Amino acid sequence: MSDESPSTAAASRLFAVIRALAQVHADGGRVTQIARSVGLTQATTHRLLQSLVAEGIVEQDARSKLYRLGIEFFALAASAGNPADLRTLCRSALLRLCASLGDSIFLLARSGFDAVCLDRSEGPFPIRSFTGDVGGRVALGVGQGALAILAFLPEAEREEVIRFNLSRVREYGVYDEVYLRTEIDRVRQLGYAGRNTGLLEGMAGVAVPVLDREGRAVAALSVGTISDRLNADRMPTVVELLKREAAAIGPQIHPFDPSLRRPAQSLASR
Repeated sequence: MSDESPSTAAASRLFAVIRALAQVHADGGRVTQIARSVGLTQATTHRLLQSLVAEGIVEQDARSKLYRLGIEFFALAASAGNPADLRTLCRSALLRLCASLGDSIFLLARSGFDAVCLDRSEGPFPIRSFTGDVGGRVALGVGQGALAILAFLPEAEREEVIRFNLSRVREYGVYDEVYLRTEIDRVRQLGYAGRNTGLLEGMAGVAVPVLDREGRAVAALSVGTISDRLNADRMPTVVELLKREAAAIGPQIHPFDPSLRRPAQSLASR
């Protein structure tokens, strides 16, 4: 016999319905679909959905009759505790990578059409980077970190950024639309952006995207070093270490982390 009380069982069912709604198409789901997903009868599922509608947690479209999570749910999620913002969350990873590789490590976050350097851990080799110090920014598509973010944005967002940034990246003298799109395709195929020669003479870099739970690129972990240290033999090791850290960070990212929406302001607030 189950020790679960009626109130606990009711709460479990409500959260099962909420989780099921989180998995349906953005337009919403039907009662039959939700009921099948949670293993309840249609009548019980309908009753639970209506109680959630009454609380504003769920919305029902007047025409399609589809149910979807409501604005109130997202408002509650946004106010939930966030023990570690992106910079804090990634700090130990930057230190580990810097110690393991002996190179400078950068954390870049998307800011509109740009990438902003949220943090860096200095290696022993003097290097130059597009973003410079913490707080510096560069157009998405310029440099390995910014290119890794751009390549793994949803297609519609990626196209919008390309259209806006094309004139900006052309200022570096070697970019045109064909080249940029070729590089994006290459990064998406490989899973990382990496060059042992680049726009900054003598400098080399490799970066991997940091993906949130929905697979959207919100940041990048990047290595900056001198060209001699990023040869074909060493590249796979560097990429593997970066990917391992990025994969561990992604599931921990708070979807409403203010530093993802306003990275420059999050730095100023410190």
